Amino acid sequence: MTQRLVLFDIDGTLLLSGGAGRRAILQALEDEAGVDPRGVDSVRFDGKTDPQIVGELFGAAGRGAECDTDRIERVLARYVLHLEADLAVDHARATLMPGVVALLESLGQDSRVVLGLLTGNVSWGAELKLRAVGLDPGRFRVGAFGSDHAIRSALPPIAVRRATSVLGRPVSGQEVVIIGDTPADVTCGQGIGAWAIGVATGSFSTTQLTAAGAHAVFPDLGDTATVHSTIVGPLV
Repeated sequence: MTQRLVLFDIDGTLLLSGGAGRRAILQALEDEAGVDPRGVDSVRFDGKTDPQIVGELFGAAGRGAECDTDRIERVLARYVLHLEADLAVDHARATLMPGVVALLESLGQDSRVVLGLLTGNVSWGAELKLRAVGLDPGRFRVGAFGSDHAIRSALPPIAVRRATSVLGRPVSGQEVVIIGDTPADVTCGQGIGAWAIGVATGSFSTTQLTAAGAHAVFPDLGDTATVHSTIVGPLV
């Protein structure tokens, strides 16, 4: 029986953090480097890794020369602390996207599927966001995170390497499915021939996700049976 590695993005795909992620990273940047958040509000966060976001924020503030790996790591260490505090505040509670719980439960019961994460979040930030909406990070057996690499297209190969020990064999091509809400999610796995599914629950439309090369696109994940069958169908 062929198994498929199914990798979910987090923000805009599984959940919304209620702005907690953006507030936390801007506060961390202000703490670490004195950058005024109002001066960098044009920087988009969706589809990017946390280290990439920090680098772009320094650049938008005109201080790109100050941004090295150590500086980024210090900002992200502060970010995680602010994120945890923000998510603990009632008005900033994260919310699940439609159909997520039912789909994860359905896929989790399918022996053809190994669930994983592929996200620009640093690993501890990812765990905080998942727990904030009642999702157990342990249900995802494989993960690749922004803390592994700042370039999003480098994450799918990392996830595939980690999946080898779980599956007992290498996976490649359409045995890997990446599900996300941005064109970056759709395109990041092209280097390994991954199969991409777009979900228009973030800032991008079904048209934009299709144009990026998604093999299938849904307005949300609410139709459990159809999404599930689309994920595993070609391997049945």
